[in-house]
Amino acid sequence: MNRLLDIFSFSEDFPLIFTQANFWIFFAAIYFLYSLLYNKKAIRSAYLFAISLLFYYKTSGLFIGILLFSSVNDFFLGKAIYHSSSDLLKKALVAFSVFINLSTLSYFKYAYFFTESYNNLFDTEYEVINYLAQWANTWGEIDYFTVDTIILPVGISFYTFQTISYSVDIYRKQIKPLDSIIDFGFFVSFFPQLVAGPIVRAADFVPQIRKEINITKAEFGTATFMILKGLIKKMLFADFIAMNFMDRVFDMPEMFSGFTNIMAMIGYSLQIYGDFSGYTDIAIGLALLMGYHLPVNFNSPYKAIHCGDFWKRWHISLSSWLKDYLYIPIGGNRNGTVFSYVFVLLFIFLGSFVAFGYMIAFFIAVGFAVLLIITLFSKILAWHFNRNINIMITMLIGGLWHGASWKFVIWGGLNGLGVVTYKYWRRISPYEDSNTWIATLWKITFTFIFITFTRIYFRGNSMDHIDRFYQSVMTNMDWVNALAVLYEYRAVFIVMLIGYITHWLPYKTKGWLENQFIESHIIIKGVIATVVAIICYQTYAADFQPFIYFQF
Repeated sequence: MNRLLDIFSFSEDFPLIFTQANFWIFFAAIYFLYSLLYNKKAIRSAYLFAISLLFYYKTSGLFIGILLFSSVNDFFLGKAIYHSSSDLLKKALVAFSVFINLSTLSYFKYAYFFTESYNNLFDTEYEVINYLAQWANTWGEIDYFTVDTIILPVGISFYTFQTISYSVDIYRKQIKPLDSIIDFGFFVSFFPQLVAGPIVRAADFVPQIRKEINITKAEFGTATFMILKGLIKKMLFADFIAMNFMDRVFDMPEMFSGFTNIMAMIGYSLQIYGDFSGYTDIAIGLALLMGYHLPVNFNSPYKAIHCGDFWKRWHISLSSWLKDYLYIPIGGNRNGTVFSYVFVLLFIFLGSFVAFGYMIAFFIAVGFAVLLIITLFSKILAWHFNRNINIMITMLIGGLWHGASWKFVIWGGLNGLGVVTYKYWRRISPYEDSNTWIATLWKITFTFIFITFTRIYFRGNSMDHIDRFYQSVMTNMDWVNALAVLYEYRAVFIVMLIGYITHWLPYKTKGWLENQFIESHIIIKGVIATVVAIICYQTYAADFQPFIYFQF
């Protein structure tokens, strides 16, 4: 009984995480009740909405209020957009929805980033104050909340994008607004994907809310397979190699050789893939067990043959969201806009200023401004410039979405340059049209190396930390002791090798394995699930590791 009370009550130290036994006890309890009422549509939505709120409360405590605020706000704005007879008013309401959502996200996620950037730019010493907490303390006449710290609510980046898509899709006449606020709350808060995606669009999920639920044997097998696959990715291929090798290297990169740091970066590519795709695999499996289909979020990203191909395979729900709700509206590959030019000019100046100081930032910004002026007189240059500027904006904002720091902006910018560079390289590449295995292997290898080593800006704790990584790689490779490193961490490297081999298996082989599991007897499924659980928990350390994308 005490265990159940712990599971269903809030504790900052024990949130519900897919890799904890507590979560599976929680899911078993709520799934049993779900099986009794799933065919009653209204009750089903209300039940899952309530369970999702409980799940989020277990994860984020009183930040559940932000989730409810976002849900109520966009529910009524969606209705107003749909019933408005004026196109101008519709646009104003959509803009208001986007403004409210992005303002809330910016307050919690980017307050420190904006304040720090402003202080650096104007040599001031402003400090972040949590005005919301200050107001709550004043209203409640008790200092319950800390006013000098703004804590990022878990999953706010994900559900903010979902609610924005709802308002925009109504404006585009792709969906009609929901009649029930319970149904809308269920769409926003559906617990499997609430805190780390995939990002679910209203047009894809809303039609499923009132559909008949009929889970087939194939769907049950697929769901179970996805959950087991996700647990293996997270607990074996991500957490085991992180805790037994990579974390200690990244904590003090200068204490290890350049070779060791490089191996840690290769390991990190496997870790972040296993961690994030493992979460989404489990989320997709859990949703399918309840009769709902979530979008695919990964498609063997390390099989990508160029940077653009990688972003069509990695975090697909975010990449496609940015394409449809940002890249195309600001001009796509057709033309730039005033927003495009001002945004890029501002980011170039601020990024250069943070990295190099006023003088260099000034000259870089002036050079960019001169380039803009030249495009007014050169149609060819303007054509090339406009085709690529919106790609850079999308990637810069995608980088900033991942984290409120200039290192994430740099990471996004580098990936944008990778996408743009390939667009020109493929015109002169001698092997672009070659389908030989050597050419394909070269493309995959080069893309993997580029993606892996730009990720130091993603993984590094600070710019100083990143500099220490590069210093180790540039000045202390220590090839003499490379074999000793491989032997010392042999268990980690064996797991890494297995992880990458399974990732690069042909689709046909992976499909065959999945079909064999789906068609197997229920007893066989049970045995496989037991073996997977034993392997995962035998290789797992005492401390449970949160999913990396919880911080976004």
